[in-house]
Amino acid sequence: MTSASLENRATALNSQLESLDLSGRLALVAALDGKSVFTTSLGIEDQVITAAIGTGKFGIEVSTLETGRLFNETVALIDKTEETYGILIKRFYPEQDDIDAYAAKYGMNGFYDSIEARHACCGARKVKPLARALEGASFWITGLRRGQSGNRADTPFAEADLDRGLIKINPLADWNIETIHAHVEAETIPVNPLHARGYPSIGCEPCTRAIKPGEPERAGRWWWENDEKRECGLHVAEAAASTIPQATSISSSPLSSSIAR
Repeated sequence: MTSASLENRATALNSQLESLDLSGRLALVAALDGKSVFTTSLGIEDQVITAAIGTGKFGIEVSTLETGRLFNETVALIDKTEETYGILIKRFYPEQDDIDAYAAKYGMNGFYDSIEARHACCGARKVKPLARALEGASFWITGLRRGQSGNRADTPFAEADLDRGLIKINPLADWNIETIHAHVEAETIPVNPLHARGYPSIGCEPCTRAIKPGEPERAGRWWWENDEKRECGLHVAEAAASTIPQATSISSSPLSSSIAR
């Protein structure tokens, strides 16, 4: 499919999805020709989508990026979610060679030292595994919402991802966090206990902190960086991760933690 065709199809889908509820949006995508993959980070909005896929039996593949540095609570939630909804969540791990090369150049926790190093870590642990998770997919379903950050304020229901040659579907684009919480309570959806401890957005353990009152939802992600629009490279091209480095020398970070999973 040409870039123009992909964009035209995404525009048409965006209009169709707008008037539907969550189940209707997922049912529409599941009925389209082509493989649909939902990638979950196990955050509260992703749990809403997973619950809808599981209860609706839509046949959408559910995958997660097991980076090797997730919170224990996040890892435990994968199993609990599978059991609750009778689904399989496919786990995609980083390649050990990529992790070794990163550690040799930057140090295991070198992501604290520079944006380049942080992007390289996200590249090894998230971006490259995502490419494997999306192999053969025509539609990529995500939990992106307009209220998550200023960087995501214009998130559509469907958009062309020209780099990956697919259409990204954001079925919760117009949901606010209050609606999310109300839905979770009404449907008794299992969520990460870290949300109740001040973590509205949860990534890798060394790169996530609880937020302070009044801070944006994603303020706790890569909190040592000053860029308010910081991303990992999965959804925003400007934050695309650096190429995985060749092994050179080891550097250490003054903020390095003892966690080296």
